[in-house]
Amino acid sequence: MLKIPSSDRLRYQFDNFMAKGPIALIGGLALVSLAFIFVMSVLITVLGIAPEGSDRLNPAEALWGVLMRTLDSGTVGGDTGWIFRLTMLFVTFGGIFLVSTLIGLLSSGIDAKLESLRKGRSHVIETDHIVILGWSFQIFVLISELALANANRANTCIVILSEIDKVEMEETLQSTLGKLPKIRLVCRTGSPNNMADLGMVNIQAARSVIILNLPGELGDIQVVKTLLAITNIPRSRPHPYHIVAQLHNPQQLDAVQLVGRNDIEVLLTNDLISRIVVQTCLQSGLSTVYMDLLDFGGNEIYFKEETPLQGKTYGDALLSYNDSAVIGLRQADGKIHLNPPSQTSIGAGTQLIVISEDDDTIHLSAQVPPIDRAAIQSQQQEPARAVNTLIVGWNDRINDIIRQLDQYVAAGSAVTVVAELPEAEVNITAESLQLRHQTVKYRQGTTTDRQVLENLNILQYQHILVLCDSSLDPEQADAQTLVTLLYLRDIADRQQHSCQIVTEILDVNNQALAQVARPDDFVIGEQLISRMVAQVAEQKSLNTVFNELFSPDGSEIYLKPIGDYVAIDRPVNFYTVVEAVKQRGASAIGYRHKADASNAGRAYGIVLNPKKDALIKFAPDDRVILLSES
Repeated sequence: MLKIPSSDRLRYQFDNFMAKGPIALIGGLALVSLAFIFVMSVLITVLGIAPEGSDRLNPAEALWGVLMRTLDSGTVGGDTGWIFRLTMLFVTFGGIFLVSTLIGLLSSGIDAKLESLRKGRSHVIETDHIVILGWSFQIFVLISELALANANRANTCIVILSEIDKVEMEETLQSTLGKLPKIRLVCRTGSPNNMADLGMVNIQAARSVIILNLPGELGDIQVVKTLLAITNIPRSRPHPYHIVAQLHNPQQLDAVQLVGRNDIEVLLTNDLISRIVVQTCLQSGLSTVYMDLLDFGGNEIYFKEETPLQGKTYGDALLSYNDSAVIGLRQADGKIHLNPPSQTSIGAGTQLIVISEDDDTIHLSAQVPPIDRAAIQSQQQEPARAVNTLIVGWNDRINDIIRQLDQYVAAGSAVTVVAELPEAEVNITAESLQLRHQTVKYRQGTTTDRQVLENLNILQYQHILVLCDSSLDPEQADAQTLVTLLYLRDIADRQQHSCQIVTEILDVNNQALAQVARPDDFVIGEQLISRMVAQVAEQKSLNTVFNELFSPDGSEIYLKPIGDYVAIDRPVNFYTVVEAVKQRGASAIGYRHKADASNAGRAYGIVLNPKKDALIKFAPDDRVILLSES
């Protein structure tokens, strides 16, 4: 066996010691420095070395003298006697070598720690916090909504984990959101798929976890991987994980639910945005209603159990609140029923689903003011008519939008799509999309070319939808959309055609610019999804409500002519409107003044959850906002 020299062994041990990092080096050098000081003070005491003309130094004086000369090389200048001088000179050289090195290591260690903190790799010691995994431009609206939701909670912490540099995240959040009262934002750099990085943000102690989806085909796969990582980290709280995740493709829904089981609430973003786009396209003002419902700063949806109403009916509950609007029931088994039949009984454990400004504003009315039954109209609504819809632009949701549109329009309807893609690359036919109520046509053309839009003959269309190209940068996509919108509105005005134009916008900051073209409504899909995510993160049961609310099956929100329900020749209170709507099997939640439809300061005419005892004078073009099956 080859014998290893002692010098090599010592060198190997020294190398291993040096490789242990600053903490080991600082500790080692500190011990060596202390040992050096102690040994030299003992030698000075034992050998009786002292300044010329001075008495022998006691151990304490020797230790203090060596320590001072080790730390400060200038101290040796006042020494007398050559033996003492040379001894202390040696001590000073030792101090320069050992203590100065120790100070240098301390300085570099502090710099290394600061650099480590800058990289966002330190452990988060938080509990009952909110964790956001990933980064997208949705995050600004999401954090703003979470801040509003937690305004009455002290010391709320939101932790963000993404692969973006920590300093960059902090600077971007600060410049965009500014100072958020009562909210602490903590950023960490790491992979949401990595268990060690998830442990770094103490995800096992979080109150709720939000997984943002990345754009592109691989985004959903990353969500599944993140869920696998989370579920392999044991929970440190008695309650299960509360995870809210976004998915683009419903094909991954089964995989996500297999991993997350009951711990996860999934929002199918593309499907939801398509539904909202279609519903808003057919009903101007609907997106503002959704914005108000999903905004923590306005009216929100709550669950409230009312013991005094047990044994009564849903119809009774509709007229039981002056400051809140009832929209459904949650049974004791957890099942959600929006706008159930008015004779549905309210049993023990049943909770009302209500719209109110806050959970502490939900109070039963002492008494209901008189209902003007003479003002209630009894005529039936006209049957739905076939409509022609023009879709200008293209994005990856186009097929879903056309399919969703088919579920709302009457038989004999038609939809025309105009986009820049060559016709050979487009496969949208009634057969491929399995359409039942409408036909579909495609025309190739540049959507920002006025001549192309002039040749469309928009007089034949009742609804026009302008889509954003989500594959482009949001600013560029919105710029193209605004140009198209300006041309379409000008063409419609010149031809005196009263069609409804709805536009999709990616960046909420461009909404003010779009108002110049006077669109009938905006759809800012990503903002709506961000607000929905925040709502579900704060109240898990709301996801079931949203799924039913945005589904073509069951009850949805409609804006119907107010004159179909109450007389408009005199003021009426909203209790009368609620009763008139109830008699048609629906639930009234507000109204829209047409005169304010272009006034952003008045929420585009939308009044959600009005006080029911106040008298309202309606105009012929005003609408009642209600929850109904059709």
